[in-house]
Amino acid sequence: MLVTQQPVFKRFWYPVLPLNQLKDTPQSFQLLGQKIVLWLDEVGKPVAAADQCCHRSAQLSLGKVVNGNIACPYHGWQFNRTGACVKVPQLTDDAPIPTKYQIPTYSCQERYGYLWVCLGDPLQPIPEIPEAKDPNFRLIHEFYEPWNVAGIRVMENELDLAHPSFVHTSTFGSPDHTIPEELELTETDYGLTGQAILGVVNPELQQKNLKMGEGKTTRYFELDWFLPFTCRLRIRYPNGLVHVIVNTTTPISDSSSQIVQFCLRNDTEADTSAADVIAFDRQVTLEDKRILETTNYDVPLEMSREQHMMTDKPGLLIRRRFATLLKEHGETEQTLQTV
Repeated sequence: MLVTQQPVFKRFWYPVLPLNQLKDTPQSFQLLGQKIVLWLDEVGKPVAAADQCCHRSAQLSLGKVVNGNIACPYHGWQFNRTGACVKVPQLTDDAPIPTKYQIPTYSCQERYGYLWVCLGDPLQPIPEIPEAKDPNFRLIHEFYEPWNVAGIRVMENELDLAHPSFVHTSTFGSPDHTIPEELELTETDYGLTGQAILGVVNPELQQKNLKMGEGKTTRYFELDWFLPFTCRLRIRYPNGLVHVIVNTTTPISDSSSQIVQFCLRNDTEADTSAADVIAFDRQVTLEDKRILETTNYDVPLEMSREQHMMTDKPGLLIRRRFATLLKEHGETEQTLQTV
């Protein structure tokens, strides 16, 4: 499946930029193969639009923000948050600006410290993360970086409890627990939800983060997958600590994705520093990255094109849900074999 060839993916929300990177200077991002420009208007609200001037197609993100409008670097045309051209320096002040001087704009919202963008009419809201509203939890921003991997591979990996024994040998994977002790999944209107139990080990840094001295422990998972590419893993430890990982894989192109990950914990900086939390999760993430970037980005929805085992159930449900989504919107799976 090639995400840029399936129009329905334009109808979902994706985090494209940390809000702290959007100040006085416009920023550029490529979403589903389409370049967009991001800036703040005159009242500080974010705007997302096509990163191309309607005059001579120059890249608007190379320009500047003037009184909340984006000014083209080529001839200085200015566009407001609705995409309408409000100033053409080459025209006299009393000359009307044609209404066709317009650039496309897109829906954007602020959530969890990121600017989320939807290129079409949204099918679902931005995923709801309950802990983000809970005063007992703190939010820690972890990773914002591009990977050469398809979003569906990352989502399957997040819910794959058979790989830690082999991929995460230096972080938490236990050779004695190659499959979860329990895995229950239920389909929802937004994707999947479920519970799981997995035995793990704790290296020195993780023992420090968890305030637990044992080398072995058990992770109790609450799992949520939100169409198309967001996972929430709520990990509960025997000592009462809760560590929630939220991972969204924003599609840049068919073969590359922006990895956005943050976590929420019911402890404080005095208990465990954010730097230590990020350091451990970074180790885990790099172990995943090493493997995931070797996988084929054209992920088949047709089950017979790859082989499967019983712990692949979450991934198979995800693929089936994608197949249903395409069918509901009158689309057929586009692959490297058919495009």
